[in-house]
Amino acid sequence: MLLAAAGLLCVKGTVDAQRAPGGDGTMRRIRVPILMYHYVSPLPADADDTRRDLTIPPDVFAAHLQYLTDEGYHTISLYQLYDALMQGTTLPPKPVILTFDDGYLDHYTSVFPALQKYGFTGTFFVITGRADAGDPAYLSWAQIDAMAQAGMSMEAHTKSHLTLDARDRDFLIYELLGSQESLQAHANVPARMLSYPVGRYDDQTLQITREVDYWLAVTTQSGNRLVSTSPLELPRIRVNGATGPTGIAYLLRGDWLDSN
Repeated sequence: MLLAAAGLLCVKGTVDAQRAPGGDGTMRRIRVPILMYHYVSPLPADADDTRRDLTIPPDVFAAHLQYLTDEGYHTISLYQLYDALMQGTTLPPKPVILTFDDGYLDHYTSVFPALQKYGFTGTFFVITGRADAGDPAYLSWAQIDAMAQAGMSMEAHTKSHLTLDARDRDFLIYELLGSQESLQAHANVPARMLSYPVGRYDDQTLQITREVDYWLAVTTQSGNRLVSTSPLELPRIRVNGATGPTGIAYLLRGDWLDSN
């Protein structure tokens, strides 16, 4: 793990050169739904309850995109969201952020062409160690690069998809900085956005996340209210296997979020 700490020092100049633009000092609260998807594929015959919950069939996903189109939603990136939160830049009408966790192969074979068909963009959180290992169930580096070149945001979901709470500093640097470095090296993307594996993190995680210069991070907490004072703890809205076209309308409406 000492190599990870040394790696942080080696890239410090690069990190500083790409540091996030500072905020203007204004505290902002804005409502933007950040939808959280996992698998978009036919359900395997031997699927367990977890896989069923995480899987959206491709035709249902297409229906979601058609609904967004019909209702006038505009997909934005987390970088656009950052500028809106920190600098007050204007977002398009009815903004929505589509996020896809884990970097499964179907993100290339099903999600990517569907987004292109509808003129949408997505944010894909990649477990970089899977690409390093050439795992056939996950995106390859060539596919990640192709998606980035086409305007998709390819971002970090750590190297190994291990939980980040109750970990030591060297472990966190290895997982958080290592995934940034891999995405930069293989796909030439800065990867300043992060998704915490299974939504778990603690104060130490937040500290290291700031040090290696992530700008925003998303959680698995439910919500659509985004606050400029908590850029590393953004809530999302989970899309599960039971979410059909009517369900996506319900989720986007947001009136079920009593706490908001």
